[in-house]
Amino acid sequence: MIRRLINKVLGKKAPAGPRILPLDKHGIRREQIHGCALKVTDTLAHEGFAAFVVGGAVRDLLLGRTPKDFDVATNATPDDIRHLFRRSRIIGRRFQIVHVYCGADLIEVTTFRAAAPPADDEEEDGRVTAADGMLLRDNVFGSQEEDAARRDFTVNALYYDPQKQEIWDWHGGVADAQKKVLRMIGDPAQRFREDPVRMLRAARFAAKLEFHIDPATRAPIASLANMLARIPPSRLFDEMMKLLLSGHAERGVKQLRAEGLHHGVLPMLDAILDDPARQKFLHFALHDTDSRIREGHSASPAFMLACLLWFDMQKELKHNRGRGDHEQAALFEAMDTALERQRRALAFPRRFDGTIKEIWSLQGRFEQRSGARPYRLLSHPRLSAAFDFLVIRAESGDADPELADWWDRFQDAGEAERAEMLLPAQGGDAKRKRRKRRKPADGASAAPAEND
Repeated sequence: MIRRLINKVLGKKAPAGPRILPLDKHGIRREQIHGCALKVTDTLAHEGFAAFVVGGAVRDLLLGRTPKDFDVATNATPDDIRHLFRRSRIIGRRFQIVHVYCGADLIEVTTFRAAAPPADDEEEDGRVTAADGMLLRDNVFGSQEEDAARRDFTVNALYYDPQKQEIWDWHGGVADAQKKVLRMIGDPAQRFREDPVRMLRAARFAAKLEFHIDPATRAPIASLANMLARIPPSRLFDEMMKLLLSGHAERGVKQLRAEGLHHGVLPMLDAILDDPARQKFLHFALHDTDSRIREGHSASPAFMLACLLWFDMQKELKHNRGRGDHEQAALFEAMDTALERQRRALAFPRRFDGTIKEIWSLQGRFEQRSGARPYRLLSHPRLSAAFDFLVIRAESGDADPELADWWDRFQDAGEAERAEMLLPAQGGDAKRKRRKRRKPADGASAAPAEND
């Protein structure tokens, strides 16, 4: 009563509380929840804590999709959670969360968090914001109401209680899911200022879920897009890989462009999307990756980076050749230059470099179709990835389709057919072959020379 009176005097709207939907209103049954998540929520509930499956899992189940992850939110503290589950560990410095393990499965458990502070607050309850409103630290526990308010979009602020098979909906997320609309919780401009990555998440979710972005949510994006330049490159890389490896990358990149977020977000996209030849290559690369992911196959960040940086590397290679560098030296320097230049803008891990370089360097080896070289290439650990890359090049007009067809047949052919497919040694290959020929021992037949 007192709270409502104060809100009335100050002109604030009293919180209405959640809309609680029973099973017959949403259709999500307890049996659809991952077993490990049920173990976590059941244990927490037995100990007197509130425990909900939250976020994307609830959203996806509502939409008839199979969730990738099942996260749990509770009013138990990280220490409480840690003591209840023997196989668990607390992680995180900015905000502690608990990983609970069931065999090989992992459930991420978070304590309800307080809502983000107003953009003009300098410091409040341990949370600090910059002068422009960006949230720098957020490490305060709160109520479920506050936890729901600090989430980004209404469809991600849904809480499912497996005990009662109820959905707790604080911000109309169920209705938005039914209407296929992506709507920001709170004032969109303020929320984007708190964390500019939310603009990228809006594009990613809209593409992934095939939703349209609410006009009020979209309105401030164009004027705030430049704030993405302040995001740490490593975090920007993580968010872009989520988009590019989502299984909906082609639609996601189009969404980025529609929102005006492609310039400066992923710098390599600037040149690609403005160049018809590169754009065609990117189309086939994204289409191929999306198809692989939807069919349940793996797709690596290294392969995607190899696609995105291919033309930059080729430009450097052409420059190095023009100044008379030896072919191998020109290639190695071109690869290093392309990777290091992009790393300054997008901090991708160096562990990807080896795979990227192998995919690139094997493209030249596909041209060698005589002697023993094709046979040796068959046993290369990166053959599959490099061949997929060759196919994309051929489909986009960057390589001869006949070359891709030849290698497709050669990989599956029998020994006799492979021998017939080999091309005659050309020029320098024939001379090296003669130099390497050895006189056979008495009674032994001459073996074909090995060609490097």
